[in-house]
Amino acid sequence: MTIRPLDGVRVLELATWIAAPSAAALLADLGADVVKIEPPNGDPFRASGMIAPGGQAGTVFELDNRGKRSIVVDLEQAEGP
Repeated sequence: MTIRPLDGVRVLELATWIAAPSAAALLADLGADVVKIEPPNGDPFRASGMIAPGGQAGTVFELDNRGKRSIVVDLEQAEGP
């Protein structure tokens, strides 16, 4: 069993597009438990035109979001989801 430097660290990612999600992916690579918080309509990067055949998110989106869990939360509503 490999112990990674950030095992046991939880990161909440509220970012969109490329720079911050790719930085959070590196944290996940190092062992952090990264939870991506997305708005109800999803990360705008999902619909950036880099969509794979069949409507799936494209390779660049998948690369920047590897190793993460994802949850939808409406941060504009007091109730959340």
